[in-house]
Amino acid sequence: MRNNITELLKGVEVEWKTLGEVAEVGTGNANRQDEDEHGQYPFYVRSKNILKSKKFQFDETSIVIPGEGGIGDIFHYIEGKYALHQRAYRIHVFSNKLNTKYLYYLMCDKFKQYILTKCVGATSISIRKPMLEQFQIPIPTLHVQTEIVRILDTFTALTAELTAELTTRKKQYNYYRDKLLTFKDDEVEWKALGEVAHYSNTRISFDKLNEKNYVGVDNLLQNRAGKTDSNHVPKEGNFTEYLTNDILIGNIRPYLKKIWQAEYFGGTNGDVLVIRPKNDLLFHRYLYHVLANDNFFEYNMQHAKGAKMPRGNKEAILKYHLPIPPLKEQARIVEILDKFDTLTNSITEGLPREIELRQKQYEYYRNLLLDFPKAEQ
Repeated sequence: MRNNITELLKGVEVEWKTLGEVAEVGTGNANRQDEDEHGQYPFYVRSKNILKSKKFQFDETSIVIPGEGGIGDIFHYIEGKYALHQRAYRIHVFSNKLNTKYLYYLMCDKFKQYILTKCVGATSISIRKPMLEQFQIPIPTLHVQTEIVRILDTFTALTAELTAELTTRKKQYNYYRDKLLTFKDDEVEWKALGEVAHYSNTRISFDKLNEKNYVGVDNLLQNRAGKTDSNHVPKEGNFTEYLTNDILIGNIRPYLKKIWQAEYFGGTNGDVLVIRPKNDLLFHRYLYHVLANDNFFEYNMQHAKGAKMPRGNKEAILKYHLPIPPLKEQARIVEILDKFDTLTNSITEGLPREIELRQKQYEYYRNLLLDFPKAEQ
């Protein structure tokens, strides 16, 4: 692939133009979010609703970018009908020397760095029309632009395919988790969580904690995705200790479904619950899958305290009833669900890892394809 790209770009000549010389840059109007009578104009960027004002409805090929917020990160390549918010920009190419999709990929790669140089020292960053119009565009021949688009489209399609596969597998995971953990009352023994597990009552000193083994609610990831390293490590005091295989649950905003089964020892604070089995009635991993199920998080939210920042009720959580099948059946359930968990959540061997690798590959080749010599000043 690299050799083909080198050959494609060998000796290629580019013409440099400002964006304002090759494209019309404009904004939408107002923030009305009413539907028009046919509902044919998707609304960008602030809402999925649509505008009535035909003046700001378009049917064309364009690039749309928000004027504030995720600066330089959010680009929409649009072919067809759309309506535009007053804080969004529309970039419509009028030059017959420039491929709009090529421009889209170029801006995805280069624009954020450019806009940050224009806002050095600013307390808040927003994009203004002159900034867009002054953005320098390298323009090779249309043949080269078309080939660049073809290559990058291939990588984009592959990532989209993997993402769709991940979505399907997650749906399967949710289905089987619900199915495997659903029992009739008389099929298995049922016990309150507090009968088979308890909260950690041991403490650990700050000097035994580091970025990897200190867990706060901030570095627990949403939707059962585990955790990342912490950006903050305590400098004094004692904390709740967790041990290998303990289950950590974020206790603020339970609907975020933050849960992780510990792979080593460490410490956490009062915003994270540390749950540890206290007898041999269940496997640690089986308990993890039970508590990672939507039924538990829904129960937790029903008993949570507070409106703006709901917090799980520790006493009510221990009253949550869970099924206790025989250990052999628990092991079978764990084996099945762990396979789905690895496929859908693992950052080292599952689909998320594959998607990450493909995204890096895409970004590498995008940079390689669009790294033209700078225009002379």
